[in-house]
Amino acid sequence: MNYDYSETIPYLLQWYDYNHRILPWRSNPQPYYVWISEIMLQQTRVEAVKGYFDRFITALPTIKDLAEVDDEKLMKLWEGLGYYNRARNLKKAAIVVVEEYNGELPADFDKLLALPGIGSYTAGAIGSIAFGLPVPAVDGNFLRVLKRVAGSYDDITKAKVKKQLEEDLFAIMPKDRPGDYNQSLMELGATVCIPNGKPLCDQCPLMHMCKAFHSGTEMQIPVKPPKKARKLEARTVLIYEYEGKYAIRKREDKGLLAGLWELPNVEQQMGFEQVEEFVKEEGILVDEIRKLEAAKHIFSHIEWHMQAYYIKLSTLSDTLKSDYVWATPSSIQSTYSLPSAFEAYKRCLV
Repeated sequence: MNYDYSETIPYLLQWYDYNHRILPWRSNPQPYYVWISEIMLQQTRVEAVKGYFDRFITALPTIKDLAEVDDEKLMKLWEGLGYYNRARNLKKAAIVVVEEYNGELPADFDKLLALPGIGSYTAGAIGSIAFGLPVPAVDGNFLRVLKRVAGSYDDITKAKVKKQLEEDLFAIMPKDRPGDYNQSLMELGATVCIPNGKPLCDQCPLMHMCKAFHSGTEMQIPVKPPKKARKLEARTVLIYEYEGKYAIRKREDKGLLAGLWELPNVEQQMGFEQVEEFVKEEGILVDEIRKLEAAKHIFSHIEWHMQAYYIKLSTLSDTLKSDYVWATPSSIQSTYSLPSAFEAYKRCLV
């Protein structure tokens, strides 16, 4: 064993009993709810997820409903959460669960792990919280908290470091409350031993045993290599409007934002005169062109810097009819999934 974390168990469970947040998937920890919440919580804050979770479960109350949902509706339900492949994998996994497990998630770690989109963390979370299996659910919170406790300078981005921690925790998981132990580490990492900024050590139940705290190295641990600089991409967004409808188009089924709807855009940043020349060359007849505010959107490895133009059309050519779907603001709101990359310009669609 790399480090014996068994001493953390009583302190974390007692702290969790009195300090955990009331969340809908905790109040009713059925397997489906735990699964959906854990996928949503990846890269997204708890407070933001609550609304998405309620909307998703209301629309798709069972795994069978998820397996049968139309792709457009699924993308709309996921709109704003990003990482849309996660939603696609949810449906793929739901289809397997319906076909192989009669619509109920299996109470088996290895079978959960074999489902599309479910890794060791999610399998551990579902297994321990919903089924009481003594398996860990090691995520960034676990790595941060426990590496600080151990005073370890291991690089937490390395797979072998995570695997070793999983093995250490498998050996000491409390058989009576494995789900609460996992959630106590999730909760502590989210609210006390926080990822950004100085941890709230004076509120931590593990302060007395934390080597990083006692050596004053809590801001140096966990160790992660510097992130690579994001690739910057310039975009010009063209908001075409004709008789109260707006042009949208579907992206290709591969690459960034695959299969989602988008506002027309070109991969360069154009000035006003360039836009005028562009629409002229495209044979687009316009009544008005208006420059809008610049905006940016950050993906994990790419950063879009966008300049947008509102373009009111005087006529709608056959090419424009065939190249785009012309949607009303209400249908964009209710039906078409525009990713959050275009959020700054959705309010212009009125």
